[in-house]
Amino acid sequence: MVASHLFDDLYQGAVPAMLPFFVAERHYGYVAAAGITLAATLLSSVVQPLFGLLTDRHPMPWLVPAGLSVAGLGIALSGLVDSYLWTWCAIALSGVGVASYHPESTRLARAASDGSHVGMSWYSLGGNVGFALGPIVVAPVVSAFGLPATPLLIIPAVVAGVALALLLRPLASKAQVFAAGALAGLEDDWRQFSLLAVIVTGRSIVGFALNTFLALWVIEHLHAHGQFEGQVALVLYFGCGAVGTLAGGFLARRWERVRILRLSYLLSVPALAGIGLAPGAFVFFFIAASGIVLFLPFSLQVTLGQDYLPTRIGTASGVTLGLSISIGGLAAPAIGALAEAIGLEGAILVLIVVPAACWLLSLWIREPRQVTG
Repeated sequence: MVASHLFDDLYQGAVPAMLPFFVAERHYGYVAAAGITLAATLLSSVVQPLFGLLTDRHPMPWLVPAGLSVAGLGIALSGLVDSYLWTWCAIALSGVGVASYHPESTRLARAASDGSHVGMSWYSLGGNVGFALGPIVVAPVVSAFGLPATPLLIIPAVVAGVALALLLRPLASKAQVFAAGALAGLEDDWRQFSLLAVIVTGRSIVGFALNTFLALWVIEHLHAHGQFEGQVALVLYFGCGAVGTLAGGFLARRWERVRILRLSYLLSVPALAGIGLAPGAFVFFFIAASGIVLFLPFSLQVTLGQDYLPTRIGTASGVTLGLSISIGGLAAPAIGALAEAIGLEGAILVLIVVPAACWLLSLWIREPRQVTG
């Protein structure tokens, strides 16, 4: 499940990695580039919770390889079409594939780890490593052969999809046993879950803004003449995010998840300020810091949501990994418009308000009882 999450989220990481190439080759502006990010999240924001509701009632393990395959197909098609509309549709198709993958895969991963925080942090780490690998995989292919070479990017989806199809039966059986043993006598807490969903939405606004504009900002900030510095920034951000994700799971062995969540949002404020204000190459230090602190509660927010809704794990996963995160993507065009009005530096500094607000909201949530097998 860790490996499948890596391959699936590689296609999410491919989207911000492809944006500089769309801007350079197709002359997209900031708003148009943000619209591509919107395409990856718009349908996903609606579809993912629906898949969560369906899988709570009727487990559908086949969605894991099917969703992964569709995610790869959309990215493969995005470089073959010339018009902005068809590019948008191809990226949207990939987003739907990602959406259908996550609720069921998260349910299976929670069962496979017997509810362990560390186990779920490894699962989340797989996704974050996939994000980090997106630029590493995409940049050499598109740099060498141009956007028409994107069909080569479907290869990981085909390989992982076949492997997953062979493993579904034992995973599905374990998930049934886990659900029967873990959920007896537990009740859903919708109030706490709703507060958490708002916090996750705030984090995703910052995350999608950085996904969309970080590479472009670093290129502008350093007066770079190519795409290399921007790709390095994305790799550093997602790579440090992977470290933060895994660290969050291990820290949850000693401290409450809510305490770690509060600390991460508090530290995000100076980290984001540094991205906008640090001189020269010092920006990379704050990019690394932002990756760590913004991803520190990533897996913990998933397990918190599942523990607030223990009888609706698919729904909780669909909201925390889908709706709340995707709503953040809907804000990307507005941030793009803001960047065109006041510059990328100003837009990044405005983002500081979001983690500050998330920290305030986190003071109202409490630690739930952990679901275990």
